[in-house]
Amino acid sequence: MDSVALFCTAGLIFGGLYWFVYILGSAEIQGKRAVQISGGSIASEKIQDKYKQYWSFFRRPKEIEKAEKVPDFVDTFYNLVTDIYEWGWGQSFHFSPSISGKSHRDATRLHEQMAVDLIGAKQGERILDVGCGVGGPMRAIAAHSRAKVVGITINDYQVNRARMHNKKAGLDGLCEVVCGNFLQMPFPDNSFDGAYSIEATCHAPKLEEVYAEIFRVLMPGSMYVSYEWVTTEKFRAEDAEHVEIIQGIERGDALPGLRNYKDIAATAMKVGFEVVKERDLAAPPAGPWWSRLKMGRIAYWRNHIMISVLAALGVAPKGTVDVHEMLFKTADYLTRGGEKGIFSPMHMILCRKPLIPPSEA
Repeated sequence: MDSVALFCTAGLIFGGLYWFVYILGSAEIQGKRAVQISGGSIASEKIQDKYKQYWSFFRRPKEIEKAEKVPDFVDTFYNLVTDIYEWGWGQSFHFSPSISGKSHRDATRLHEQMAVDLIGAKQGERILDVGCGVGGPMRAIAAHSRAKVVGITINDYQVNRARMHNKKAGLDGLCEVVCGNFLQMPFPDNSFDGAYSIEATCHAPKLEEVYAEIFRVLMPGSMYVSYEWVTTEKFRAEDAEHVEIIQGIERGDALPGLRNYKDIAATAMKVGFEVVKERDLAAPPAGPWWSRLKMGRIAYWRNHIMISVLAALGVAPKGTVDVHEMLFKTADYLTRGGEKGIFSPMHMILCRKPLIPPSEA
C-alpha cells in the first residue's frame, strides 16, 4: 500500500509540474512557457548582476534624467522583464479599461484599435509605433487597419521576439521592427502617414525630446495619438502615501519620473503639434484598468512558485525570482494608484502636425 501511495503522490507531483510548466500560460496565446524564461539579451549568469545594476540607477536619480543614460537604463529593464511579461501578461505590454462582458484579451485589442481609428490610418499607409515592445499592438493595428506599421524599440531582444511573432501571425508583410532609440530615430523627415505610442513615451527623460522626434518624422497634416502615464488632478505631492505609490511605480517600471497630466498638451504644443483631443481614458465611466492586476494576485503566487522551483533546479536563470518579485510589488503600487485615482496609464492626447509650419503661418 505504501508503494501505491508513493506512486500516486509522485504522479500527482509530476502531473502538477507538467501543468504548471507546459499548460499554464498558453504559449499559443502568450508566446512563452515558464521553462523558456530568460534575461533577454543578457547572459544567464549575469542576470542577477544586471538586476542589481538596474536598482543602482535609482541611487543616482540625476543619472536617469540624462538622455544619454536612458538607452542602458531602459534596455536593461526590458531585458530583465520581457520574457516574464510575455509569460504572465501577454504580448501587449500595456493596460486597458475593463469592459463588461469582454475578456481582458478583447478589451486590450479594442484599446489598441481605438488608437489607430483616432489617427484615421488607412490601408497601405505607413504608420509609426513608438516603443513597440514585442509587437502586440502593432499586429492588432495592422490586422485592423491593413496599414503598414513600423515599430521601434530600444531592445534588440524585443526586436527578435516581435519579428518572430509577426511571422507566426502572417503579418510580417505589414509589420516591420527596427532597433533604435526613439529620441534619435533612424527615419527621414516627413516619412510617416501617422503615429501612435501606447504607454511608451513615459520612458523618455524629457517628453519634449520624443515628441519633437515624432513631429519631425510625420508628414504635414498627419495625426499622432499617445496613451501617457501621468499623475492625475487627485495626486497631492504633500501626501506621503501618494508619493510612496508614485515612486514605487517609477522604480518598478524604469521611469525617470512620472509627469503631471497638465504637462502633456503643453509639451505637444511646444514642439509644434496642434492638440485635437485630450482625455483620460481611465476616467469614469471606464471600467477599472487595474482589475486584472488584482485578479492576478493568486496567479502571481502560482507563477512565483513555478519560477522559484525552476531557478532552484537551474532551469530558470539566477535572478529571475528577484525580477518577478519586483514586478509583483510594482503591481501593488499600480493597483493602489488606480484605486486612489492618483495615477493613470492612459491619458490620451490626439495631435496633428500642421500642414503649414507655425513659422510660416
